[in-house]
Order: sequence, then C-alpha cells, then structure tokens
Amino acid sequence: MIQEEADLILCILTEDYPVHNGVISFLEFENPFQILILTILSAQTTDRIVNQVRGPLFRNYPDAYALAHAAHEDVESIIRPTGFYHTKAKNIIATARALVAHYDGEVPQSMDELVTLPGVGRKTANIVLNHAFGRNVGIAVDTHVQRLSQRIGFSDAAAPDAVEKDLMHLFDHSQWKYINYLLISHGRAVCTAKKPNCTACKISGHCRFFREKIST
Repeated sequence: MIQEEADLILCILTEDYPVHNGVISFLEFENPFQILILTILSAQTTDRIVNQVRGPLFRNYPDAYALAHAAHEDVESIIRPTGFYHTKAKNIIATARALVAHYDGEVPQSMDELVTLPGVGRKTANIVLNHAFGRNVGIAVDTHVQRLSQRIGFSDAAAPDAVEKDLMHLFDHSQWKYINYLLISHGRAVCTAKKPNCTACKISGHCRFFREKIST
C-alpha cells in the first residue's frame, strides 16, 4: 500500500475515533508503574477486566517496593479475573523486584531496558513508553492491530514484530502514537475478528480484504 492511501485511511479513522483530552489509552492508570503492571495483566483478557482489578491491586501494592514483597497467593487472589493469574502474578512480582533491584523502583524509559523485565515484550514496552513517557520508538501491535493491518493491506507479515516494522515504514513518526488506538477502536467497533461489518466501514473502499473477499 502506498503511503498516500495509508495516510487517508488514518485520517478517516481519526475522524471516526477522535481523541478526547489526549487520552489514547484503554487502561486507567496514574503513573508509569501502574501502566506497566496493567499492560502485563492485559494479555489474553479485556481492558475492562484489567481496569476492574486495578483498584484493589494498587491499594494493596501502590509501588514497586510494595509489590516486590507481596505474597504470590495474595496477588493471585486479586488478579484472578484476568486469567492466567499464576503466571501473571509471578511476572508482575518479578518485574517489581527487578525495578527495585536495578532502577530504584522506577520504570525505565528505554525499549532495551523494558524488554528485560519479566512478562514485557515490545508491545508492552511500546505502550508504556507511549502512554507513560510520551516516547514513540515503535508501534504496539496487539491482535487487533495485527488483524487490521493484514486485512487493510498495511502489512503481509505474520509475526507482530514484522507487522510493527511495516507500520513504522509506512507511516510518519508523528503518526505512530495514534495507530494502536485507532486500529483497536476500529477493530472493536467495526472490523471484528469473527465478522467484520464491511457495510458500515468507512474505509472499505481502501481495504484489501473488502476488495478481494467481499466485493468480488
């Protein structure tokens, strides 16, 4: 896909899903530590469920020092609704301990440092850097972003890291911070995994999936 058409698609999506008060995160957080932990918990579950456990989790463990000394079973009981709670509890406690041991309890602000933390890959690191620090060194690719990128024609890659590279090459750096928000919003509202609502989609005229699968 040429850049001009990709830019037009992004412009249409921006009109459909406007950013209010600069908020482009689906998770409710107050500081870098919270968005880091919440993003780790968001794997294989919904933002709604993660936001529900946010209150009790951070009331009990407001910072890395508190979480680093938490008992696994206590953390598991709080985050159980998010699923895979044994592994997630292990990861967030280990991450808190790493923050205390290596970063004085603070969340590091580089990709290379973030991806060394337990349970943190490029997607999580990109979200933390974007939402917590306003740094856009990449584009967070989750299942929605990957699905829409492939359907629309932004990328032919199968692996999330390769999709990210394609998106970074296609779009100007100034647009990177909005792509995750826009594609997730559209993926939830219109271009769903099971049944995309192409008749209601305002970008269908520019979409490879619609052109090849629906309109033929």
